Parts: sequence; C-alpha cells; structure tokens
Amino acid sequence: MTTHSTHVHHLSKEAGRIYVWQVPVRLTHWVNFFTIIVLSLTGYYIANPYVQVSAREAYGPYFMGHVRFVHFMAAYIFVASLLLRTYWAFWGGNQWASWRALVPFFTPEGRGIAKEAFQYYMFIQREPPTVLGHNALAGFTYGIIVLYYFIQVFTGFALLGMADPGGLWWNLTSWVFPLISSQYIRLLHHIVMWLLCAFAIHHVYSAFLVDAEEANGLMSSIFSGWKFRVDPHKIEEHKERSAKAKATKTEPLKEK
Repeated sequence: MTTHSTHVHHLSKEAGRIYVWQVPVRLTHWVNFFTIIVLSLTGYYIANPYVQVSAREAYGPYFMGHVRFVHFMAAYIFVASLLLRTYWAFWGGNQWASWRALVPFFTPEGRGIAKEAFQYYMFIQREPPTVLGHNALAGFTYGIIVLYYFIQVFTGFALLGMADPGGLWWNLTSWVFPLISSQYIRLLHHIVMWLLCAFAIHHVYSAFLVDAEEANGLMSSIFSGWKFRVDPHKIEEHKERSAKAKATKTEPLKEK
C-alpha cells in the first residue's frame, strides 16, 4: 500500500501553481449548485404548498402551474449540466475531472488515500491526505452523489410523464410503474432531495475545513481553477517554527 510519505514526496515535485479544475468542471459545479436550490424550493412547494396565494391576484389561480414550470425549466438545465459533466468525465477532462476519481478503490494508491481521509475525518489522523484533486474518499462520495443525480432525473421525468400518458417521458419511464408504485417513486424523489441537502451542508463545511488545513487555495480554485502546492516539508518546518514561537511566549507565564 502506498504510504502518506510517498504521496507527499510525489506532490512535492509539483510545487507551485497548478491548473486543476477546468472550465466545464467549474461551470457544471455552479450550474448544479443554483439549479439544485431552485429545484429543492420549488419541488418542496409542489409536494407541500406552503404559500397560499389569493385567487384575487392575477397569478393566483395558476400559481402552482408557474412553480411547476420553473421546476421543469431548472430540471432541463440540470440535465444539460449533468450530460456535459458526464461527457467531460469520460472524454474531455484532465486527470482530476476523470470518472476514475469517483472509483478510487481499484488501485492500491487510491485505497491508501481513502484510508488516510477516513482516519482524518474520524479524528484519528491529524493531517488530511495531500492530494491535488479530490481525495479518494471524497471522490467516492461524489460518485454516490452522481448516482443520486441520475435517480432524481429518472424519477422526476417519470412523475412528469404521468401528466402526459403517451408522451415522450411516459414512453421512456412508464416501465417502472408496474415494478414500483407512483407514490414510492414520489417518495424516493423527495428523500433523495433531502439527502442532497444534507450533503450540501457537509460539503461546504469540509471544503472550508480542508482549505484551512491544506492552505492550497481550495475554495478559490472552484472559481479560478488554480490550486497551489507548497512543498510539504516547508509546511512542516513552518508548523514547527510556529509551535516553538508559541511555546516561547508561554514560558514567561509558566514562570510567574
């Protein structure tokens, strides 16, 4: 199994400014971000109308129709983003955008990094694994999230097809209803929405955490595409100097 020191030695050769996240990766990230917000808000309203609009308002009698229209438009944009990102993962992207980042357990190195990431998140290991793209555990998690995306797309269009029997989406998805009732399809669509919301909270938290720990421009890289790799040995030297300086400041207090 590849050790953490091996990862550090390999990455120390790449010290400097490195272009990691290409334009399609960043574009689809932010399109997904905004469309998922719109889809969640409108989808929750469709399932549980929490706003009562007076029929006296011009838009009142058809307010649900407007919400559904926004939901469908956001869904089509989301599908386009998902198709672009899928294409980029298989044919157009660099090593950090590749589909292989979502299935890291096929290689000893991937399994080693996944173990280190798990130990870090479980507070067993102090430092996160030193990688440029996603660590192996994060990549595997994103693979599950992509699966959730496809589940949402399929169940969403299956529910849409019910409103137009004989239409395109009905012909593509109606085979599922003899296997699973429409109410369970609707429930699955709703549950996955909450799972994605929960993931978003953890995703933002872990992004800020790892950005602070690695000090490599993680948060800014999703805007610019560039990350920074500082020689890990220099990082350790800086931490040692900081620890010594802190200890020196506390010594007079202990003498008193």
